[in-house]
Amino acid sequence: MSKIRNLLNISYCRYYCVQRAKKKVPIISCKRPEYNHFDGQTYGKFEVIKLASQGWLHPKSKNDYFTIYGETKKTETSVYKKSFEEIGLSEELIDVVSQQGYTLPTAIQARSFSPIMQGFNTAITAETGCGKTLAYLLPILQQIASWKPHIAEEFNSPLAVVITPSRELATQLGEIAQNISEHLNINVSTLVGGKTKKKIIDPPIEYTDLMIASLGAFSKLVTTGIIKIHNVHHVVLDEADTLLDDSFIEKLVALMKKFRIHFKCEMKAPPEGCQITLVSATLPHELPESVSAFMDPQSLRTVATDKIHRILPHIPHKFLRLGKAQKPGELLKLVQADLNLKRQVMVFSNKTSTCDFVSMFLNENGIKCLNINGKMAVPLKAGNMDLFKSGKVQVISSTDVASRGLDTTGVSHIINYDFPLYTSDYIHRCGRTGRLGSPQDSSVTNFVAWPREVQLVQKIEEAVRRNNELPNVNANIKRQITNRIMKMSGVA
Repeated sequence: MSKIRNLLNISYCRYYCVQRAKKKVPIISCKRPEYNHFDGQTYGKFEVIKLASQGWLHPKSKNDYFTIYGETKKTETSVYKKSFEEIGLSEELIDVVSQQGYTLPTAIQARSFSPIMQGFNTAITAETGCGKTLAYLLPILQQIASWKPHIAEEFNSPLAVVITPSRELATQLGEIAQNISEHLNINVSTLVGGKTKKKIIDPPIEYTDLMIASLGAFSKLVTTGIIKIHNVHHVVLDEADTLLDDSFIEKLVALMKKFRIHFKCEMKAPPEGCQITLVSATLPHELPESVSAFMDPQSLRTVATDKIHRILPHIPHKFLRLGKAQKPGELLKLVQADLNLKRQVMVFSNKTSTCDFVSMFLNENGIKCLNINGKMAVPLKAGNMDLFKSGKVQVISSTDVASRGLDTTGVSHIINYDFPLYTSDYIHRCGRTGRLGSPQDSSVTNFVAWPREVQLVQKIEEAVRRNNELPNVNANIKRQITNRIMKMSGVA
């Protein structure tokens, strides 16, 4: 009997040691250690999980916090072994990208090249900062190089178009495309708003093969006939979830109906029809319904990584429960610490008024801070962003206007002064740091003050503990689909 007892004790000790070894790395580290969550820890399907943020609706929860560190194991390493040559990139483009320091394609670049080159309508979805821009630019430039000798050159008649929701993103993408095509026989032009009326009165006359444009400006010049689209064989919607949101959907659908979108574009020279590529860091489940107004959603091939709709695993995300009056003081303390370490900081707010307050408050306390929001004049907004990206100013206060698509590789710290209202906005804001080429010590800090913010944080925390995707990554798309259904049924 004693031998059996000893064997059981040994087995239990071994099991306990294994479990402790598995749990030595916390995925979620809490102020109250009993709420810590460890690598390898799982829960039953119907098990009620004790959340660190569970009691945050109570006023006494102020100053509580927890930090999500993400998964410890790396994934998708094998795909990085593929070379640009192996995925099918032309020698001419290989030379160009190698001169710019790119030696191997990223996972999303390797996976998306083939379906795009074969003419399929494609939805590219991957975590922010992983190289999605080149994932579509490289195959498009290769397509244009093969089409161009077979299509008669015309003024203001591009062969491919990249449409963006903002001027800032269009300008940035235009610079990237210009750098790549500089040594190729491909003309790239950028079209943004601000001087659209002048262009209508005095139309530009230029040869362009690839046009990068903001939706508003491009739509107006197409409607007036200044930009001709009969030769367009590829349209990219960058930040597609934003373009399909309430604020853009009607204008986008009216524009997209003018293209000859095929189920699959025949990749001969010249090609027949037009193919579509949708690009975003978030892919709402309602996406097929929202594109059905201008294309067959069944034609979409989705190319994605396994990290979409999840907390970025390589940077810590700290959630700090604060009262409204505590937020300015905590912000000042964090930003001052970042400046002492020469770290670049982006502070996000939900409203323009709060964005302006943050900038004013930091400046009054001796910290030089710029701000950027949708209500600012275009030249001022662009100038402030340039000063920040160049490193001349280390701190910028922004609304979500700067949360999507912009290249902010120098940013070390994201502070959500206001916690965002939608999960998709959280993903995009956090994606301004931890990018390819970003500093190694990148991090995110979230101020959580209001009941609605607490409720979203609780959903995010539970998703991470269950190793699920983040919930409701759909911004306002669901609402616009519901409205459309109601209109069609005669309810509204």
